Amino acid sequence: MKVILQKDVPNLGDAGDIKEVANGYARNYLLPRRLVIPADESSKRAIEHQKKLIKIKKEKRKKQSEKLVENMSGIELVITAQVGEEGKLFGSITSMDIAKHLKEKGFEIDKRKIMLESPIKQEGEFEIALKLDEGLSAKIKVTVVKGQ
Repeated sequence: MKVILQKDVPNLGDAGDIKEVANGYARNYLLPRRLVIPADESSKRAIEHQKKLIKIKKEKRKKQSEKLVENMSGIELVITAQVGEEGKLFGSITSMDIAKHLKEKGFEIDKRKIMLESPIKQEGEFEIALKLDEGLSAKIKVTVVKGQ
């Protein structure tokens, strides 16, 4: 069954794409959730309208992301943690902790967008990459210091 994606669907495609999917998948999952519309002659005008809307939304998201990258350049987070001998932390600093500290500074960043290879387990300075919308990325500096 040919369908037109109304929203971005993981592992299927982006909004506005025309895809061939199994009938059951379309009927039981995609259509009830209003993720797609059937692709036929009557929906061609809807496709064009949908593509225009998607283009406008992408441009808006890109502008917001560019503004966010500009605002985030030079951001330095200082996180206090309990530190043992040789600068090792009791526990670790995860992407969730970094997201929480960014939220306190006024930046609403999803923890999945914080590119942390592994949790931080040492005291020191770290440069962390943030993967934002539309292929943009920003780097922030995270400093882990000894707390009480």
